[in-house]
Amino acid sequence: MGYIKGLDMNKIIAKNLKKVFRSDEKEVVALNDFNFNVKENEFVAIVGPSGCGKSTFLHLIAGFEKLSEGELLFDGNIIEKPGPDRGYVFQHSTLFPWRTVKKNVMFGLEQKGTDKQRSEEIAGYFINMVGLSGFEDAYPHTLSGGMKQRAEIARVLAYEPEVLLMDEPFGALDAQTRKVMQVELEKIWEKDTKTVILVTHSVIEAVYLADRVYVMTARPGTIKADINIDLPRPRDYTSPEFLKYRKEILDLLETEVNKNNILSCLNNKTTF
Repeated sequence: MGYIKGLDMNKIIAKNLKKVFRSDEKEVVALNDFNFNVKENEFVAIVGPSGCGKSTFLHLIAGFEKLSEGELLFDGNIIEKPGPDRGYVFQHSTLFPWRTVKKNVMFGLEQKGTDKQRSEEIAGYFINMVGLSGFEDAYPHTLSGGMKQRAEIARVLAYEPEVLLMDEPFGALDAQTRKVMQVELEKIWEKDTKTVILVTHSVIEAVYLADRVYVMTARPGTIKADINIDLPRPRDYTSPEFLKYRKEILDLLETEVNKNNILSCLNNKTTF
């Protein structure tokens, strides 16, 4: 399956979670009655229609947002704020343009107070792991989109978070580069196994990478299905078993996407 240790230990648990965004003009319920768990060293993907609250949930785990109701636990403790035990990989590059690849990867280590020699050793290890050896002294503007995302992943892994949170990390890449990055991410995860939660719009990506796929409903988002992906690794995109999982998830999503479109039309007072 790719993960062994801690198989029966829940790393993150969400219980009856609710998130409401309020402004002077309106109230938007992003998540409601949301229940979720991920085991230690498990790779979980979350898919759902646009605007269903996928990224909001990831922000809650990261500590960027506060929940409105319910309980969100990390190793049995309530998540109250961001911390180095959770690493976040964004869709678009957040590399510092004035720092080289190596200096970017060393940034989190510098913040932890790791000495320079050790920081360089760790940075070199993860730069090699993500396939960027030879680009240590390159600046972000000289890198391709895929290379930037490799550097992003190396920077996060270098300060050794227990959980890797990934919000559409390959969404801005072309199809071929995205496929290459999916394969590389699987290799990286198998070398340096961590708990991973991936938010993605790509069902193929979810089935290829995840041990389990959570399917969300239209907003307010809740969990519609929890699907165990029982396929050996590396996975074959074209196998009948792979395509069966893909169809199952797409069928679940179709209803929610249609519901989302209808609600959008009603909210905009569109007739059809």
